Amino acid sequence: MSKEIAVEELNYEQSLEELSRIVAELESGEHTLDDSVRLFERGQALAARCAQLLKDAELKVKEISEAGELTDI
Repeated sequence: MSKEIAVEELNYEQSLEELSRIVAELESGEHTLDDSVRLFERGQALAARCAQLLKDAELKVKEISEAGELTDI
């Protein structure tokens, strides 16, 4: 297995892609219990990362909108 990049260093797209891969791996049922738990923990961290990045983006859009730099579409 290749070296994992720290979750905090991944952007949204990278996090979501890895999370999708982990879900597929867990659904395959081909891993030991220990490996499945490790994958699940990584998946939880990736899901939290995605949620945080979305929240940050939403706040940024809100700030821009409130500053009058974003018009209604």
